[in-house]
Amino acid sequence: MLEQNSALRTCIDNCLSCYRICLETSMNHCLAVGGRHVEKEHFKLMTACAEICRTTASIMMIDIEQHRQVCGACAVICSACAKSCDEIGGMDLCVATCRTCAASCQEMAEG
Repeated sequence: MLEQNSALRTCIDNCLSCYRICLETSMNHCLAVGGRHVEKEHFKLMTACAEICRTTASIMMIDIEQHRQVCGACAVICSACAKSCDEIGGMDLCVATCRTCAASCQEMAEG
């Protein structure tokens, strides 16, 4: 199914990209800059975003029907992370990657 479903494959790729960008940004940019970048709620949200993206990609690769529910949760968290990063500023790549992933996951969740 994965090879035949380009939307699913694209969503997996978007999730893996978002996982990488959120983790790299939080650990390398946010920790270096400090201030608002390491405030508790923002930093926890970036970590949660990275983890839900990694998990969502894995669930889609397993190819079980319940991936739609996981994709829905991923879309919500990615949207929140994009908003937080955008408000703080200086994380344009993270914002764009989270928004792309959120849109892709929302599409998968709606089926």
